[in-house]
Amino acid sequence: MDAEFWQSRWDAREIGFHQEQGNPLLKAHFSQLALSAGDRVFIPLCGKTKDIAWLLANNYRVVGAELSEIAIKELFAELGVTAQVKPVGKLLHYSATNIDIYLGDIFELSAEVLQSVDAIYDRAALVALPFVMRCKYTQHLNDISQLAPQLVICFEYDQSVHDGPPFSVTEKELREHYGSNYMISLVGRVVLDGGLKGRVAADEAVWVLNAK
Repeated sequence: MDAEFWQSRWDAREIGFHQEQGNPLLKAHFSQLALSAGDRVFIPLCGKTKDIAWLLANNYRVVGAELSEIAIKELFAELGVTAQVKPVGKLLHYSATNIDIYLGDIFELSAEVLQSVDAIYDRAALVALPFVMRCKYTQHLNDISQLAPQLVICFEYDQSVHDGPPFSVTEKELREHYGSNYMISLVGRVVLDGGLKGRVAADEAVWVLNAK
């Protein structure tokens, strides 16, 4: 699951993970974060998710990190805005009113570059990474976000039937990654209609994380 893997998925348009209508679980549970208009939401590995348009329409500011330049260019085109682009270290910063997207390796994104965020929305980042990278990613997220509250959506399924991505991330694992720093609450669970890629029965679990 290195950068080349995800770049190749975008190049080949193998982006079944992209939801054309956005994620209904975001709309159902976002209020759990108790944010205010103007608050800044970080979306790691954001792709060109329609959830960004929903957040902007609801008067939130958005910051994202993404590996694929294709995804970022299509995101701004679909939003109907022109991005200003400038290099920031090893990243490229795409920006417009109320939106900042950093192109490149998320592990190159520092707290100083990210700046203050009021919450994190993780629908497709944690579950996109194999276990070793999940360990590195969650620690990095803690470090750069100052333990901002999180809304995290995970898949749960029998990984012996399908090996991911997206990967199965259980409550036990989530607590291993975040339990030292966050209080973790399950706020929703739904059965994934048709299973995961039609191969295995799966649930989507929605978690809210608040710093201790």
